[in-house]
Amino acid sequence: MSEADLQGPESVEGLVNAAYAGMANDHWVAPFTNNWPWGSVRSDNSYKGGAGPADQSGYHNYEIFSTIRPDQSKADGVWFNIYRMIQRANEAMNAVKGIDEGSYPNKTERLAEMHFIRAHGHFLLKRMFKRVPYIHEDIPSDSLKFVSNVEYTSQELWDKIAEDFQFAVDNLPQTQEDVGRPNKPVAQAYLAKLRLYQAYEKDEQHQVTNINQDRLQEVVDLTNEVINSGQYSLFDDIAQNFLWEWENGEEILFSIQRSKDDGTPIGRIDMANALNWTMNPEFGCCWFHLPSFNLVNSFRTNADGIPMFDSFNDEVMVDSADFHENTFDPRLDHTVHVPKHIFKYQSDVIYDSSYTRAPQVYGPFSTMKEIQQLDCPCLAVPKGYAYPTSTKNNTIIRYADVLLWKAEALIQLGRQGEALPIINDIRERANNSRDRLRYENGDYVSNYNIEPYVDGVNINWTQENAMKALQWERRLEFAMEGVRFFDLVRWGIAAETLNNYFDVEKERVPILQTAQFTEGRDEYLPIPQQQIDFSEGTYEQNTGW
Repeated sequence: MSEADLQGPESVEGLVNAAYAGMANDHWVAPFTNNWPWGSVRSDNSYKGGAGPADQSGYHNYEIFSTIRPDQSKADGVWFNIYRMIQRANEAMNAVKGIDEGSYPNKTERLAEMHFIRAHGHFLLKRMFKRVPYIHEDIPSDSLKFVSNVEYTSQELWDKIAEDFQFAVDNLPQTQEDVGRPNKPVAQAYLAKLRLYQAYEKDEQHQVTNINQDRLQEVVDLTNEVINSGQYSLFDDIAQNFLWEWENGEEILFSIQRSKDDGTPIGRIDMANALNWTMNPEFGCCWFHLPSFNLVNSFRTNADGIPMFDSFNDEVMVDSADFHENTFDPRLDHTVHVPKHIFKYQSDVIYDSSYTRAPQVYGPFSTMKEIQQLDCPCLAVPKGYAYPTSTKNNTIIRYADVLLWKAEALIQLGRQGEALPIINDIRERANNSRDRLRYENGDYVSNYNIEPYVDGVNINWTQENAMKALQWERRLEFAMEGVRFFDLVRWGIAAETLNNYFDVEKERVPILQTAQFTEGRDEYLPIPQQQIDFSEGTYEQNTGW
């Protein structure tokens, strides 16, 4: 094949498609499409799970923090795979730049898509590691390893990533015919997400020193653009976010597209979550990513139908009677498999102890959102693997995210009154999401009581209380979706929250006995030692490591 052939429209489109494929090229050994080890297991939401601490032991190190080392392979694998995705986007970008628009009419749009993919990769890396090298398309391949990870300050690095998202905003169409390609509102939403993180300015010890009001206003403006586009809305039932049938529905702004029987050797199957299925015969492995007692308790509500902010964790909810003698937010049973409750909305299938693997270590609960029903056409057994996983897409941004980003920015701007109806919209949807949570006889599996916040009635809607309510809402809405740890770090409350969690949870789950979060260090992963060695000492290690 000639060089001209390699630069033709078909070959250029192939490189673009390869960049998209790179967004899905992860595995349970180093997942990044679903951040369950990095955003859930490192938080108060979940335990690693499996057969015990020695099973995929690297993740146990991350969940207790005290035994993390810079040379551990799992973080290095994430670093490598995300940069490989970024490099694919850069290679495609150069190819697109080199072709004439007359023969490739989608040139500008494809450039914008590659900027979006590159920004997505850098955002994931920055959120995990803080100071990372920014790799663009003009860097020669033999110079890549000498690009410093501290060339830019933290704020400057946010701005570099934002430039890519802004290019996407400026050049993507309002809608896309092809499912899976970002459009302008998606780019605006992701840019809003970035600006929200950037608004919480941190010092070298990772402590929040200022909340930038201008950045918050950008978040409000960008989310308004998405909302006012009219292209997205909340599903009627939160369950639809986690069922294969609705994977590209109206709440889903952007997701990683999965498939099987697509002409590739094993399909675009979700191997990132392949460990997280229950032990019932249809699945058989491997019971990772398990809800914590603390998380289950957080769904408790008081007589007024709002969270038990201060006393939620005073008692352990575990026995079947507990879920009827107390009241709960319905999102509990969209998130957690509870003993004697129905299995994944199937009223004729009851979750029991045979679905667990090591309940004496981790308790009786299992994750629910990322697994699918027993008869789902999306199930597939990958080549070389003994157990089924699925082709359910990995959601990156859903509309509930957009609404709560706006609410958070408004509260931090002192405009908490404007945030109140937004948060209540999310709560109303939760309250309406009960129909799938019934036994065959029509009874609900738990005792539900959830109400909107009413200023002066069930809460005093001060800025402080509104922020607490927002933080709680994000936890309940996105529990087990891989975001909780990053939220805690953004708000500057990770050390306090997690050490308080460990103080209580280690008495319930003894494998957490040595868990300890070190403030000023553990907010970010160490730069992998393997990458420092590869850069011949160019990369500088993060604070505290």
